[in-house]
Amino acid sequence: MILYYQTHSPFARKALVFAHEAGLADQLQVIHHETSPTRRNDEVYAENPLGKVPVLLRAGEEPIFDSDVICAYLDTLHAGRKLIPETGEPRWRALRLQSVAQVLAQTGIGLRWERERRPEHLRYPALADGYEEKIEATYDWLERTLEPSVPVDIGQIALATALSWMAFRDLPSFRGRSSLTRWFDAFEERPSMRATPLSGETFD
Repeated sequence: MILYYQTHSPFARKALVFAHEAGLADQLQVIHHETSPTRRNDEVYAENPLGKVPVLLRAGEEPIFDSDVICAYLDTLHAGRKLIPETGEPRWRALRLQSVAQVLAQTGIGLRWERERRPEHLRYPALADGYEEKIEATYDWLERTLEPSVPVDIGQIALATALSWMAFRDLPSFRGRSSLTRWFDAFEERPSMRATPLSGETFD
């Protein structure tokens, strides 16, 4: 399998960390592709009409995207404990946490556009403030609700990669929340995270 990747994407990293946790990383050929809303990558567009990574290419089958769907597919390929719980409250907690983590990263991307990437005369400070409020509220919610002792699942993988990206881009910090910070620091030491460090800048 081929994974179209980007070394500074929290979503691509989520898929690759998942592959490591599932014991499937050695089955992937990882190819870095630069993409952004203002930089067309024809190779990526040929496989994903949204022009975004990650994309998983499979021999003789249609490509799979985005990270949620790639992780769900990878979870069918191994014989170990499923990282997406199959039934009951553990499933809904994991999927809810994944959803929160995905939107947290998307909100961080929006804030970064308003604070750094958009030409200054086109920035909308009220929108940036709204994004920051959502980020801080999410950190507070995570501090109250995160269960650090449950087995690793898709929700934790999504959250760890989102928080790591927020720190990488110098976005509002979660480190004032002691429980969340302890959990994150421990998760960052996992081999799957150490094998997939973030690097590089966005090219527009």
